[in-house]
Amino acid sequence: LFLQFVLHTYTTGFTLLNGNGTPKVEDYSVLEKQVVYGLGAISYAACVGALPLVFMNRYTLKSPLTELIVRKLLPAPLFGFTSAFTAAVVRSPEFENGIDVMDRNGNVVGVSQNAGEKAVRETALSRALLFGTTFFLPEVLMYLVQRAKLVKTPRALASVRMIVITPVLAVMVPASFSMFPQCGEIKRADLEPEILSSTEETELFYNRGI
Repeated sequence: LFLQFVLHTYTTGFTLLNGNGTPKVEDYSVLEKQVVYGLGAISYAACVGALPLVFMNRYTLKSPLTELIVRKLLPAPLFGFTSAFTAAVVRSPEFENGIDVMDRNGNVVGVSQNAGEKAVRETALSRALLFGTTFFLPEVLMYLVQRAKLVKTPRALASVRMIVITPVLAVMVPASFSMFPQCGEIKRADLEPEILSSTEETELFYNRGI
């Protein structure tokens, strides 16, 4: 539970610092709201991530099938889901209040909730890809290593696991960040009517964040 909390705290803090800074509401502090939302999302994600293992240990479910599901198969989709969830929650003001959309010359033509929703959705999907793949691929590779009996001792197996995880993470971080362009595009038909009346551009642009 503690390690889950630390991981999601780091990723949520990173998301908070690298989001789109457009939302500004006079009645309350957007940053304070994001921090509160973030703490709630971190706590929820940590509990959800740790629950299968806690449940297995609590009820002593130690069958090979249970071990396979809880320790090998479940972590990848679970981390993908919780990472996408925390990213979406902490950046929720962007689709609640909207973000700046610009023409080709960089001139702001309006604030769009639809663009904010698209930016948050793309970021959440990139987080799911990053952590889902990072937890899935090493398990597949370690299964092949164990099946081939290339490593004999638990200590050596742990070292090999770290060696496998490092290059996967090194590849997936830039791959997930470049999954969608930093300067996102949104079609005219997908924008709000009040923005359409202020420009004739067929495509507008927004800062997606990281």
